[in-house]
Amino acid sequence: MINEKKYSVLMSIYEKENPKFFKLSLESMIKQSLPPSEIVIVKDGKLPEKLERVIEKYQISYPNLFSIVPLKKNVGLGKALNEGLKVCKYELVARMDTDDISTSKRCELQVNEFITDSNLTIIGSNIDEFYDNPDQIVSSRVVPSQHKEILKFAKRRNPFNHPSVMYKKTEVLQCGGYGDFRRNQDLDLFVRMLHNGCIGKNIDESLLLFRANEDNLKRRKSWTKCKSYTAMIYNFWRKGYSSLWDLLVVTASQVIVLVAPASFLEWLSNNYLRKTDTK
Repeated sequence: MINEKKYSVLMSIYEKENPKFFKLSLESMIKQSLPPSEIVIVKDGKLPEKLERVIEKYQISYPNLFSIVPLKKNVGLGKALNEGLKVCKYELVARMDTDDISTSKRCELQVNEFITDSNLTIIGSNIDEFYDNPDQIVSSRVVPSQHKEILKFAKRRNPFNHPSVMYKKTEVLQCGGYGDFRRNQDLDLFVRMLHNGCIGKNIDESLLLFRANEDNLKRRKSWTKCKSYTAMIYNFWRKGYSSLWDLLVVTASQVIVLVAPASFLEWLSNNYLRKTDTK
């Protein structure tokens, strides 16, 4: 049972990250209304000097806050996060990406949910997406808030926005942690947790600003991405998590992603997969 308001933040960084974005991400976590008790940063392989300087600066400014986990070579996000989880001191762990921005009350709201509901294992939120200016929201990814809807949603799509989640460390480790996948490692973990009896929830508001890219749709049209996502749902079907109909729907949708023009995919995303800001 969670009875204290302490939590770890878990981040992983690799050589191609932007130092400016990294700083904004760190600041958003340090300045939470309920500040973290620890920030664990996994260095996924050798980092350029600019990123090393950012880490050193914050270690000096906050000498008791940071735990750094250096990895000799780049192993990918899933494996890197597993190494960081082993180091986290607290049961509650807030995931955070190094180019996104958390709203100031994100972690306080999530910790309070764990205190209120002792059965809760993982909690996320909706996210607002932006391109260059976080004050100019272009769309939102809305996910189901209640456990039953999350279970249904997970048969075809990711029911959580990964950089927005907070989860119980022991439950993640008991479920085997992140799998050895270069893509969709979060979806694999979340589905395994849900089907292992873990209780999930999403706060029905956007608690994170997600740095998107105008070329995101073009990148989704790659054969590698479509193949890996379909393979993931196929694996869920074999394990009984998803139905044959779920697999067929996902396979058909990935074929459409490959062959349809980008303009159609943008329309589909704005009208059915995302909530577009029309202000």
